[in-house]
Amino acid sequence: MSILLAGISCLATVPAYAEEVDDAEITVTGIRQAYRGDFEQKEIPQAIATINAKQLVENNILRLTDALDLNASVARQNTLGGLWDAFAIRGFAGDENLPSGYLVNGFNGGRGFGGQRDVAGIESIEVLKGPAAALLGRGEPGGTINIVTKQPVYGNSFGSAALQYGSFDRLRAEADANVAIGQNLSVRLVGYAEGAESFRDTIESNRRGFLPSVGLRLGDQTRLTYDLEWTRVAVPFDRGIVVLNNNFKTIPRSRFLGEPGDGDHVARAEGHQLRVQHDFNDKWSVQLGVSHRDTLLTGQSSDAELVRSRQKLFADGRSLSRQRRSRMYDSKHFVVRGEVSGEFDLGGMRHRILFGADYDKFENDQDFRRFRPPAVSGNPSDLAANIIDIVNPVYGRFPLPTPAPLTNRVDIQKSTGFYLQDQINLSDRLQVRIGARYDDFQLTTNNRITTVLSERKASRLSPQAGLVFETSDAVSLYAVYGEGFRANIGTDAAGRIFDPETSQSIEAGTKLSLLNGKLTGTFSLYEMTKSNVLATDTANPGFLVTVGKARSRGAEMDIAGNITSTLGLLFSYAYTDAESRSLILDPNFSFQIRPGDPLINIPKHSVNVQVTQDFTMGSMNGKIGAGVQHVGKRSGETGTAFKLPAHNLVRLFGHFEVIDGVELFGEVRNLFNAHWYANSYASLWVQPGTPRAASIGVRSRF
Repeated sequence: MSILLAGISCLATVPAYAEEVDDAEITVTGIRQAYRGDFEQKEIPQAIATINAKQLVENNILRLTDALDLNASVARQNTLGGLWDAFAIRGFAGDENLPSGYLVNGFNGGRGFGGQRDVAGIESIEVLKGPAAALLGRGEPGGTINIVTKQPVYGNSFGSAALQYGSFDRLRAEADANVAIGQNLSVRLVGYAEGAESFRDTIESNRRGFLPSVGLRLGDQTRLTYDLEWTRVAVPFDRGIVVLNNNFKTIPRSRFLGEPGDGDHVARAEGHQLRVQHDFNDKWSVQLGVSHRDTLLTGQSSDAELVRSRQKLFADGRSLSRQRRSRMYDSKHFVVRGEVSGEFDLGGMRHRILFGADYDKFENDQDFRRFRPPAVSGNPSDLAANIIDIVNPVYGRFPLPTPAPLTNRVDIQKSTGFYLQDQINLSDRLQVRIGARYDDFQLTTNNRITTVLSERKASRLSPQAGLVFETSDAVSLYAVYGEGFRANIGTDAAGRIFDPETSQSIEAGTKLSLLNGKLTGTFSLYEMTKSNVLATDTANPGFLVTVGKARSRGAEMDIAGNITSTLGLLFSYAYTDAESRSLILDPNFSFQIRPGDPLINIPKHSVNVQVTQDFTMGSMNGKIGAGVQHVGKRSGETGTAFKLPAHNLVRLFGHFEVIDGVELFGEVRNLFNAHWYANSYASLWVQPGTPRAASIGVRSRF
């Protein structure tokens, strides 16, 4: 039996249903990964960790944020009240006023305001660490997340459906069906719907999505794939709890300090991808692709005021002064790319070449409005300060104040890039990689309130050089240096557009392949610096200022695979020393930032360990597993001594086949009901983590 995937071929995981076919001949022949080429893991001078669909299903992971917890190099960041994905890789997070960027099948797909990404439709998540800017460009130096979506499979129809119920009345249904229409046309249909309450008072959420794709094979050499993304998320905006005098028991973790009358924030996303690959022969191929994604985020919220002079809570310990905010964030993102990859021999040496170009246009239209409480010194009334009692909250006590216009601006960023990479086999064991990317970008900002129109053009060459030495079939050593940049969006209060963030990165490590390749691992050391880092300008709300330089250095170890045929292991450890390298006055809260001050939400030590055991009862198969995540103490507020405490979370999970094709599954998270905190922006905006929660469900495969 031959199963042909109309999808991603390079480093893509074969779906579980294919693995279960006895004596199957599996041929993966789809669209290659952009920017990657045809390389084995051990040949790439870069640390790469892959979270595959099997791990997502086994752990019953539902969100991208939760999936990234499986890799210790990724740290959670401020999620805009739970409305977007935000993470740092190796200590660097990017613009705190925008969601973290990531790739989807090689396209920039994380920009915009479509809500936190669901894992439905995801085949694997690749954590591409380190200095990859020579090809990717425009990204953070710490690394890039690439999501590989589930693709149509030629010549075979199959599917699965699942229904589950969990803590806080979470009910979720999802389905995945591949329909083969002959040998050269297939359709993959993925959909989900979920409704849930929360451990947070008054908070309920609704999520749904439809993620179909179509694969068409034109002869033996050309494949065309189309993907649609349609999602909706509706959930109240939630800034979390307040922490006074470092007392994390100031209020219960369940207490909501916003206003239910604000209603939901609604995040919408609609995206399209069209990709074509043509193989000239077994050595040369060309890829062309285009992507367009629209997102829209709308809603109102009541958030704790952070400026001390306006916050009555610091005076009496129970009266929380609140802003009221209104958001309409609209974005459009268009990307087109082309790439040729191949190999040839020259001078007795093997050359593997990538060269290509891409064009990226991102339009970010924001209408942000705000009501702000007056200064405490003026002895404002509870009504004037929009106060809620944190000890005994009463919702709907006052008419909700009307926010006034604060930011009404459209930013249009256009970027064109060209890249070239050559990896040369100097011998059977030694390879060298050289590459460079040239980017030309233009940013136009139209501030509709100030009527200031600003424009900035710039170009940059980002080089990269790496070395790989295979000491044996099981061990390879590598080293790499790279430079990069990320174009900053927005202007300062005077209308000046910022220079891009620039970075320099160096990394060295070793890759292991043990037990005949069943267990693989990477150990790496790195150091990165970047300049022109931005932060919020409190003196001019809605604007940003440059705050200088930052550095991150550390050590990592990732191990994944099987110790025996039935015992699986996932181990990830990261030591991250991420700090400011400038002496500046913090624009957020007017505190002094000094060289050596840690970057916010970045733990120095993070560990994730997971083991699984397959078992058989009669003719039926099952699996049980357990995992432990440790996240160390970390800064919870820029420029102050406020820290989030360390936490340890234990999870149990498993599934068992009750009849052929039908399995029961379940999981328990935070088994010991630990009090933990996912991220923080300030001591009055702290996101508490979910207490002990469980779910049980049934899944059918057909």
